[in-house]
Amino acid sequence: MSHYAKIEDGIVTTVIVAEQDFIDSGVVGDPAQWVQTSYNGNFRKRYAGIGFLYNAELDAFIPPKPHASWVLDEAEAAWRAPIPMPTDGLLYMWDEETLGWKIVPNISPIETAIP
Repeated sequence: MSHYAKIEDGIVTTVIVAEQDFIDSGVVGDPAQWVQTSYNGNFRKRYAGIGFLYNAELDAFIPPKPHASWVLDEAEAAWRAPIPMPTDGLLYMWDEETLGWKIVPNISPIETAIP
């Protein structure tokens, strides 16, 4: 059995497990709309998810764009921030308003009292 993604207007709308013969039979629609995806990411860069883009030119599944300012790294078929995240060991999150990385504030664990 293999995994297949249905592509409509370049977007993954469904992912199923099936045999190639089943896809080719047309039972689930036009076989040309179905592209095999690799559960372990061995090909097409990563496993397809609903809402992912399928870029036929790159032959890759691309996750949804996380922020408007991010750009596509075609070699990896992945979105990248316009500036690299700092690598100083702190936890950061992208701030689209300032187009930069912000340190995630310390979050202390919730203290629970055991009666």
